[in-house]
Amino acid sequence: MLKPMITGSFSLLLILLMSGSVFAEQASSLARGGQLYDKWFKVIGVDKPTDTHPAWPASNTKKKGDATHRCKSCHGWDLMGKDGAYASGSYKTGIPGLRHLQGAPKSKVIAAMKDSTHGYSGKMSDADFSDLANFVVNGQVDMDKIIDRQSKGAVGGNKNRGAAYFNTLCANCHDKSGKEPKNMPALGGLSWKNPWEVVQKIMNGQPGEDMPAMRAFNVQVTVDILSHLQTLPKE
Repeated sequence: MLKPMITGSFSLLLILLMSGSVFAEQASSLARGGQLYDKWFKVIGVDKPTDTHPAWPASNTKKKGDATHRCKSCHGWDLMGKDGAYASGSYKTGIPGLRHLQGAPKSKVIAAMKDSTHGYSGKMSDADFSDLANFVVNGQVDMDKIIDRQSKGAVGGNKNRGAAYFNTLCANCHDKSGKEPKNMPALGGLSWKNPWEVVQKIMNGQPGEDMPAMRAFNVQVTVDILSHLQTLPKE
């Protein structure tokens, strides 16, 4: 009588398949969490807030309404808050960043989102909170390793590879010039003005849009695309 047996090679195949599935789910969660960090109300399909967030500092009178309810508005595209790109400018708030939460328990981040300061309890689902917390604790990228903070230029990018990625993955919507669609700034200019935002958009996609997210690929792909964008027309 033959007995069921899982060979060593078959076991390895199962492990690889399971690992791939876990990786796919993790990458998907991180990208979605990045979009929630960007504009959570757009991602979950609810009306954008019309009030100014109660925790928005009175010292900043340049922003109001739904802009003040976006995580990135307080903590920055680089997640460094008052110590990063938002140390000055229209989004200056004096609020700390989230870099210290990299590797922290997700429960700690979720609890903070639901506390009286943030006030998001009941506004998102458990899955939403989980994805957003996953992005904060597992999805952060050290922006200073890929963007020179003084010049705002990409560090270590290959613009030729970036052109190949962009022209095949992005140009259908943005055109090879980076000037499409017309209701947004030219990517050549935005890539210099706010490269931290561009990196997050490339990696995680645009909330509410059919934009592919490069999160599942090595971060070098994102850096290469940024390098190419910085060669495109600024206007």
